[in-house]
Amino acid sequence: MPTIRTLFVLTGIGFIACTSKDPLNASLGLSVLAGLVTWELIPRLGPTFLKAGLSGKDMCKKGRPLLPESMGVVCAMVYLITMIIFIPFPFVDWFPGVLSERGKLSLHTFPYHKLGSFLSGILTILCMVMLGFGDDVLDIRWRYKLILPTIASIPMLVVYYVSGGVTNVMVPLPFRGLFGSLIDLGIFYYMYMAMLAVFCTNSINILAGVNGVEVGQSLIIASSVVINDLLYLDGSDIPALETHLFSLYFLLPFIGVSLALFIHNWCPARVFVGDTYCYFAGMTLAVVAVMGHFTKTILLFFIPQIFNFVYSAPQLFHFVDCPRHRMPKLNRHLNKLEATYTELEKISTLGRWFLSAYEALGLVRIERDAKGVPIRVNNFTLLNLLLCKLGPLHERQLVTYVMYIQVLASLVSFFIRYKMASLIYEVVN
Repeated sequence: MPTIRTLFVLTGIGFIACTSKDPLNASLGLSVLAGLVTWELIPRLGPTFLKAGLSGKDMCKKGRPLLPESMGVVCAMVYLITMIIFIPFPFVDWFPGVLSERGKLSLHTFPYHKLGSFLSGILTILCMVMLGFGDDVLDIRWRYKLILPTIASIPMLVVYYVSGGVTNVMVPLPFRGLFGSLIDLGIFYYMYMAMLAVFCTNSINILAGVNGVEVGQSLIIASSVVINDLLYLDGSDIPALETHLFSLYFLLPFIGVSLALFIHNWCPARVFVGDTYCYFAGMTLAVVAVMGHFTKTILLFFIPQIFNFVYSAPQLFHFVDCPRHRMPKLNRHLNKLEATYTELEKISTLGRWFLSAYEALGLVRIERDAKGVPIRVNNFTLLNLLLCKLGPLHERQLVTYVMYIQVLASLVSFFIRYKMASLIYEVVN
């Protein structure tokens, strides 16, 4: 029976993970286990979510089928349980039995700062998951969505501070004559980290609305960070090695559970991920970037999300009317997605300036009346922009194009990080 076979697979992988003396191998084994558990749980819990009223209509399908929503919370809970189970593995060398065997380590050398960073990262992600699920249930307004990640990031920022967190940043070569080689940002660095958490969580939530796009972009970003981490494992820089191992410990289980969710959320989706997953994914990436000290690198991997945020800004800040849902719409005759539009009945002077600038750059499609007066414009999202440029597309095609853009952005990011960075910094690891 498939269920018995699956049970044997899970047991075997769990045994391998739990008997491994290498924390990275244990993390890898637990990640596979977490992915399989998530893959099994999602279809089993779907009917329960439907009965609880956690459901939504797939607006991009004929008939608008009703699907379980907020399944990202299942993914997040499995992830958090996995991370809690994993806690002892990085510190196994300090266990009493191992202490007597090795003789070199003692409880006085226990890395409490490392444990604190690990626990604060888990707590920060847990807080964000709870707040994200609350958003799915209570439908919190956008203005409060900026506050939630800030609150959730407090445990991470506090531990960063008490652990002697560095607030110095390296000054690019052209500006060292003015500021020196290092500049201490002090409290402004903590504000920057809090803003990074806000951006990472909300940027994934903004680039959403079609099957698979939220999980797909998160998987590509996380995989890119993992590849970046692996580049440091053979190096002699011990602090860099430790921080990138920390990143791997958090991201490998994340990729495992996200991949399982992606299978169920890919076109045609059988479940919706909800805002919970967007917050969970964004905060996980923010945690590894902050605690791993590579916040600039993580922003490179977010290039499509940065573009989408800047492009969406006139609507997000209401210079141009912003409807509640800006996702593409289904053309029932073609069975393809088309760009959605917003009316231009009321538009500020600044909004008109944005329209003119975007039109000059070829970033919008404006419809005018017989007198040439703008009456409506496509919603400012990357998804709608692609549909304006490429014409109507099947949902699967649209998501695939977004994934191509995300992969291309990662390749460009690696080139910038390891080739172009030498132009403005004298040392590039």
